[in-house]
Amino acid sequence: MTGERLPRVVSLVPSATETLQAWGIAPVAVTRFCDVTGLPGVPTVGGTKNPDVAAIVELGPDLVVLCDEENRKEDAEALEAAGLDLHVVVIRSVDDVAPALAALAARLGLRREPETAGPGGPAAPDPVGAGARRPRAFVPIWRRPWMTLNRDTYGDSVLAAAGVANVFAGERERYPETDLDAAAARRPDVVLAPSEPYPFGPRHTAELSRVAPVVPVDGRDLFWWGVRTRAAVQRLAAQLSLVAGAG
Repeated sequence: MTGERLPRVVSLVPSATETLQAWGIAPVAVTRFCDVTGLPGVPTVGGTKNPDVAAIVELGPDLVVLCDEENRKEDAEALEAAGLDLHVVVIRSVDDVAPALAALAARLGLRREPETAGPGGPAAPDPVGAGARRPRAFVPIWRRPWMTLNRDTYGDSVLAAAGVANVFAGERERYPETDLDAAAARRPDVVLAPSEPYPFGPRHTAELSRVAPVVPVDGRDLFWWGVRTRAAVQRLAAQLSLVAGAG
C-alpha cells in the first residue's frame, strides 16, 4: 500500500467485502449481507438496497465501494453529495473481473494488481468431456415469482465458463420472470438451485424436480465476483462433471 496507513473503506457489496479481506483490508463497515466471519466487531450499515447513509457519513471513510448491480443510484448520489469518495464497480462477465479488481486495487493504493484478480489461469475443466454437448441448465434465482437470468449477467458468464448452457440465455430481460412449466418446456438437463439470492434448499427439491434433476450449488460461486471467481468456475465445473459422470 502507498502511504502510512490502510484506507478506511466502507463496502456496500458482499463480493467486494470478501475481496477486500483477501487483500488484507478490513472494511470499517459493511452491509448485513456481507460475510463478516473474519471481521469481528465490524458494524453493519443496512443492506445493499437501503444503506444507512447518515451512519456511513459519520464514519468518515476514505472510500465507499459500490456496485451498479446491487446498489441504488440514489444512495450513491446521497453519499457523493455528502462529500464521500465512491468507487463503483461494474461487472457483467468473468472477463470484467480482472480489470475491475485492478482498478479497485489502484484506487486503494495497492502497489500492483493482486494475483487473484481474475479467473485467468487454465481453462475450467469440461464438465462432460471434450467435444460433448454442454449440459443445459435452468437456474432459478427467485421464487414467487419464479425468476431466472439471461446471458447479459455475471451468473450466466460463470455458467458458460464452467461449460454449462443457460436455457434462458436468450431472453430480453436480464432477470426474466417465468414458471416451472415454461422452464420444463425448454428441456434442461439439470436445475442448478443456488443458495442465494433466494435460499433454495432441500424443501424445494420436489418442486424443482418437475423441471429436471436438481443440483444444489453455492449461490456465492454463481453471483459473487472477485477473488473467488477463478475457483468458483472450477468448483462448478467439477460439480457438473460429477453429475454428468453419474448420468
